[in-house]
Amino acid sequence: MKYFIIVLTALLAVNVGAEAAGKYDNPDTLVVARDGTGEFRTVDEAIEVCRAFMDYHKVIFVKRGTYKEKLIIPQWLQHIEICGEDRDNTIITYDDHANIKTPERPGGMGTFRTYTLRIDGNDITLKNITIENNAARLGQAVALHTQGDRLTFINCRFLGNQDTVYTGMGDTRLYFEDCYIEGTTDFIFGPSTAWFERCTIHCKSNSYITAASTPREVPFGYIFNQCTVTVADGVTKVYLGRPWRDYGYTLFMHCNLPAQIRPEGWHHWEQHREQTARYMEFENSGPGADNTNRVSWSRQLTKKEAKDITTAKVFSRNDAWSVGAVKE
Repeated sequence: MKYFIIVLTALLAVNVGAEAAGKYDNPDTLVVARDGTGEFRTVDEAIEVCRAFMDYHKVIFVKRGTYKEKLIIPQWLQHIEICGEDRDNTIITYDDHANIKTPERPGGMGTFRTYTLRIDGNDITLKNITIENNAARLGQAVALHTQGDRLTFINCRFLGNQDTVYTGMGDTRLYFEDCYIEGTTDFIFGPSTAWFERCTIHCKSNSYITAASTPREVPFGYIFNQCTVTVADGVTKVYLGRPWRDYGYTLFMHCNLPAQIRPEGWHHWEQHREQTARYMEFENSGPGADNTNRVSWSRQLTKKEAKDITTAKVFSRNDAWSVGAVKE
């Protein structure tokens, strides 16, 4: 009898533990669909059920549709992949901009609250999806705001105007492959280390593509490799970048640059930043690649220097993270 009671108690404990674990605490895919054919109707609902500090890969599959949501992937979530069914027709969108006034913020909400998607967690992946800030051109309006490390974006679109993509944390690593990024002014900006591989960078106005604020002690900032820069109708004068802070780092290599790139290539933002800006190019093509009249404080890499610019070296830390096609 005593043995029976012990066994029964153990079985009850297992059942209670299984229930407490929660039905979503496993590697299964979560399906989101606006039309009700998935487990969730919003992406936020799917994010909410993910367990903190997961050690397995969790996929949130988002069916075609437009999802008007303002999302945060919090710091305690990791190893999540948000995958759209169709890049151009799976859209997460919102419309905040910096000059929206509220009783709490009569001066406007400011740039850094305008995001459509903010990623605070590490080891997050986005695939085949569009992230959009469709606010009117009334101020800065961020579509993607990143804070986490080891973030990967494959075949995604990032749509907006001023300040579309904000890489918001110094010395974090981001990898963009086969993505489309559009905007007007400083539409890729911030202090992170970010590699852009075979991306299309679309300029919607006469302005600046990048505004890096790479910290002085961080060896790499923005690297565009085998990317294509395009411009909208009516655009005639585009700078590759200007340093938002001292020591901003930006490199364009093996990229196709249109005729609308200004001959000088780069702007100092403030005169003294000519002394610290780290602005480089290597073997670009297209009419905008002519470096004859580039500013004297930018430079062309040598072949030996360029050979050392690989994802393995750029992303090297005390971990085993490795991404992309350009490795040692």
